[in-house]
Amino acid sequence: MVTIRRTQVERSRERAAGRLPGRFDALVALMPPQAIADDVQLENTTEMIDRLMAVAKLTSGQASYMETLVQLVEAFEAVQYAEEMRGAGGRRRVCGIEMLTHLLDENEMNASDLARLLGVHASMGSKILKGERSLTVDHLRILTARFKVSPEAFIE
Repeated sequence: MVTIRRTQVERSRERAAGRLPGRFDALVALMPPQAIADDVQLENTTEMIDRLMAVAKLTSGQASYMETLVQLVEAFEAVQYAEEMRGAGGRRRVCGIEMLTHLLDENEMNASDLARLLGVHASMGSKILKGERSLTVDHLRILTARFKVSPEAFIE
C-alpha cells in the first residue's frame, strides 16, 4: 500500500485557496517558524518560501516572515553540510576556512562581501580566505550571528 503524505504547506494551500496572508502573525498561524529537523520540515519551509517569492509585492509582514524562514533553512543546511562532510564514519570534521568558504558560497557572497560583513579593509576578506590572516573574536561573533552556526565551525 502506498501512502502519500501531504505536506503542511499543501494543506495550508488548500485552506488559504492560494492566497497568503499579509500580516506576519497570520503567516505564523498558518505555518509557525521552527528549527528544521528533517527533510519534510525542510520541504515545507522551502515550499512556503517559494510561495512567498511568487508574490509580486511582499508586505512588510511577508518579507519578515520569509527572511525568518530563509534563516532557518540556512541554519539547517549549514548543519547538514557539516554532517555530510564528516562522512559515515564521522572521521572528517569541516571547520575553519573550508566552512567559511562553504557558508559564503551558500549565501552567494565573496571575499569583498566578507570584508564588508566584518567591517575590515576590502583586502582582508581575501587574506582571511587564503589563510594569510586569522579571524578575531569579534569576527567570530559577527560570523556566528550572520550564519547561525557555532564559533567552533570556524576554528581549526
